[in-house]
Amino acid sequence: MLSQAKEQQSEGGKFLYWRRRLSLDNWRGDLFGGLTTAIVSLPMALAFGVASGAGPVAGLYGAVCVGFFAALFGGTPTLISEPTGPMTVMMTAVIANVTARYPDQGLALAFTVVMLGGLFQLLFGALKLGKYITLMPYSVISGFMSGIGWIMILLQIPPILGQVNRGGVIGAVQNLPEYLLNLKGPELGLGLLTIGILFFYPKPWRRVVPPQLVALLVGTLVASLFMADLDLRRIGPIPTSLPQLQWPRLPLSSFASLVLDGVVLGMLGCIDTLLTAVIADNLTRTRHDSDQELIGQGIANIVSGLLGGLPGAGATMGTVVNIQSGGRTPLSGMTRAGILLMVVLFAAPLTQGIPMAVLAGIALKVGVDILDWSFLKRAHRLSLKGAAIMYGVMFMTVFVDLIAAVGVGVFVANLLTIQRLSEIHSEEVKAITDADDAVELTPQEKTLLRQAQGQVLLFYLSGPMIFGVSQAISRQHQAVASCQALVLDLSDVPMLGVSATLSLENAIRDALDQRKQVWIVGAKGRIRQRLENLHLPIPPERFVDSRELALAEAVTQLGLQPQPSPLV
Repeated sequence: MLSQAKEQQSEGGKFLYWRRRLSLDNWRGDLFGGLTTAIVSLPMALAFGVASGAGPVAGLYGAVCVGFFAALFGGTPTLISEPTGPMTVMMTAVIANVTARYPDQGLALAFTVVMLGGLFQLLFGALKLGKYITLMPYSVISGFMSGIGWIMILLQIPPILGQVNRGGVIGAVQNLPEYLLNLKGPELGLGLLTIGILFFYPKPWRRVVPPQLVALLVGTLVASLFMADLDLRRIGPIPTSLPQLQWPRLPLSSFASLVLDGVVLGMLGCIDTLLTAVIADNLTRTRHDSDQELIGQGIANIVSGLLGGLPGAGATMGTVVNIQSGGRTPLSGMTRAGILLMVVLFAAPLTQGIPMAVLAGIALKVGVDILDWSFLKRAHRLSLKGAAIMYGVMFMTVFVDLIAAVGVGVFVANLLTIQRLSEIHSEEVKAITDADDAVELTPQEKTLLRQAQGQVLLFYLSGPMIFGVSQAISRQHQAVASCQALVLDLSDVPMLGVSATLSLENAIRDALDQRKQVWIVGAKGRIRQRLENLHLPIPPERFVDSRELALAEAVTQLGLQPQPSPLV
């Protein structure tokens, strides 16, 4: 009976949870938010689909699938999920790699990577790793995102010049002279017109009509009215039928590389989404559920890959527009996805005349917006080391490899942080034989140290004892040779790392080997358990809670007759 009651209570809790998520109390604001974000998302989805190499329909179905299922199962009610700049850049690299190896089934394998990325996101959420995903130095995140922005910009230069890019980012840079010599003036004009509208669009108008939609409409109208007879590259026909299922394919020869691409895509989506979720929290004064959000994103990307859509993540622009338009529940994101689906099924023929140069101009502006201008301007003033890490990660992201860039950046940043923390905590490792000012002592403790006449060494540590402090412990414990007793004070140590523990073990064993008396002060909980696990030949009564008591016992053992103490 008790188990049945718990089960009913659990089912009731789930029902109430979904009822709150899909509440109709704010249906007007959610509908308007969904409509507004659909208008903003349409040109972006087309641009990202073309930029990735998967085609505009992949961008549209990515926006539909990711947007609907992430809203339904995610943990941030106001979050709008869709193909984003970073995810598109990663997908572009994946498509280029797999189509080079498997020309006949390249896109199918790329969509398999999308599904793998979603599977890993689902796994991260199920293992409750959401709170750890964004725990990386800001200099690394900034450099990585700025690198993604530069990749997006460089990849759009050839289509704006009327050329077909060859060789990815490196090809765009190497072949730039050739592209400039063979540029097509009409397409360059359309691209510059699009960029000009996006950059100089009046701010008061942005809340009424999104600049991306205006740029798309104006560029397409100019091309249709004044360049109808010119050979412009356009989107072309878009299928209006439901997409075919893309079943996962994992050739054994590329199994490892495809899985690795899936991990990177999933991690990138997690970072992109959770950073946007924090922005949504700040705007709505709420708190998102990171783990549930990763589960929702994982389900959404699995469905998107299965239906031939681009991968997606939480989109900052769409989320902000949704919140400003009144969206407060997942219904806004689901409404947006439904509107985009109607566009795909019934209005796709209207998009086939859109020039490629216009979409390239929209994508280029996205790249410019991804650049972390705020940190780029002042990184050198905040920290030269941080600036060096940021620029290094940005360079490696653009010209070397996304994975290597993040890995090297995190490693170097953490190494420098550990070095700095070790220097700070090393200053808190003190060997004291007299009543100096290195440590704050009570009057009685000072008296006891004077009576010890330099024969008692107070070995004081404070703060977390990470592995970088072990060298400082080793240096200081050399003073044991000139004393007859060692008082090891760990009262102010909240954490004792393995390396520091072993250094303390060496100091204690050296003292015992020299027939010194040893007391350990303030070792509690896990710290005491770790020391006891070393099986040091120290009697249990030598583990004391008071530094004054340890000093008094040490002076007594040495036969120096301490003054009476209330603790003795």
